[in-house]
Amino acid sequence: MEHESRRARVLFVCTGNSARSQMAEALLARDDTFEVASAGTEPTDVHPLTLRVLDEIGIDWRSARSKPVAQFLGQQFDEVITVCDRAREACPYFPGASRRRHWNIDDPAAVQGDEEQRLAAFRAARDELAGRVAGLRTELATQGATHGA
Repeated sequence: MEHESRRARVLFVCTGNSARSQMAEALLARDDTFEVASAGTEPTDVHPLTLRVLDEIGIDWRSARSKPVAQFLGQQFDEVITVCDRAREACPYFPGASRRRHWNIDDPAAVQGDEEQRLAAFRAARDELAGRVAGLRTELATQGATHGA
């Protein structure tokens, strides 16, 4: 507990802030060593299937709301991560971001078909994001732990 206790700040950005960026925020927010937010370049309501697939893994995200990326301009983040190509192109520059990353995750909300097919797409996005978030968490924790190595 001798080292600095500042939590790393991470912002996930997507176009609608209705599925992928919300899932990424929810997954990383389980770890209280991070301060996490998500936003959209063109925010829409949080998709009901986003809430459902998060609930399946024990995350109650019903109080979530979509937020415009402009709400976060001028704030400092350690990581700004875009999760779709359109958001990467439209995402404003965050001068305080230590690192900017891009994860191109397929948009589950764009999948057509019956409920089971759409649900499968949301689960696939959630699971891919869970793997990437776990890797990010490990990488950032390792960077923080190297101070005394």
